[in-house]
Amino acid sequence: MSVTLPVKLGVIGGSGLYQMAGVEVIKEHTVTTPFGEPSDAIIEGKLEGRSVFFLPRHGKGHRFLPSEVNYRANIYALKSLGVTHVLAVSAVGIMKEFISPGDMVVPDQIYDRTKGVRASTFFGQGIVGHVEFADPFCPDMINWIEGAARQVTPRVHRGGAYVCIEGPQFSTRAESHHYRDTLRPAVIGMTGIPEAKLAREAELCYGMLALATDYDCWHESEADVSVDAVMAVLKANSENANSIIRTLVRQLPEQHSSRIFEIAKFAIMTAPEKIPAERRQALDLLYGKYLGR
Repeated sequence: MSVTLPVKLGVIGGSGLYQMAGVEVIKEHTVTTPFGEPSDAIIEGKLEGRSVFFLPRHGKGHRFLPSEVNYRANIYALKSLGVTHVLAVSAVGIMKEFISPGDMVVPDQIYDRTKGVRASTFFGQGIVGHVEFADPFCPDMINWIEGAARQVTPRVHRGGAYVCIEGPQFSTRAESHHYRDTLRPAVIGMTGIPEAKLAREAELCYGMLALATDYDCWHESEADVSVDAVMAVLKANSENANSIIRTLVRQLPEQHSSRIFEIAKFAIMTAPEKIPAERRQALDLLYGKYLGR
């Protein structure tokens, strides 16, 4: 059953997003969570007449490796500020011939190839829960992101899977060919997991704008991926990405009905009286409405 909520957008991406033209900074939120500190302060800004919350995934100055990002704290902090929808802006490698550096990709599936060192659930330590994750990206967010992107550039690809690797190293050539031959993803990155999983557990509508930067190392006639190459494409394409965000914000509905807003309603397996008090307190923001406050 769908629940209707007022739309409040959070954007997770580079530390310069909130500095884009047209953003009026309203407040800087320093949030403490039961899961530690988020990557940085969350900037509340006014964009296209609406409040938007900006969180630099790797911290200002890009201080955290993909495996070091406190994804649980990031998602929890956004939820605590009333965010209902999350736009993840991510640089990605290309895994399909028809995608070119500088293109925009809106994936609709995800593969987890991380190695278990990232905390990927709010559950555990006395509370067991299993949320539906068959379609990891909110279908409405996919539609809205694609629509906004196509108003800015024709170089947009909808659909395909994002394969998330551990990093911080880029793929070996053998790995890159393996992913292409067996998983057949559209793009490859290092941050979509556990971000997408935690957003779903937190009942947030999550979608991704993936900025294609390089051909990883599978393409025989193209240079292998390097930081220099990635940064050069990102710099050249930042104006398009910012324009897409502005367009998306302008066109988001005021209200949105989605099953995701109650996706955890029947997810919790543990008897309420068996849940430790400290875990109940830590998860009250997320699941108190189901456990009884």
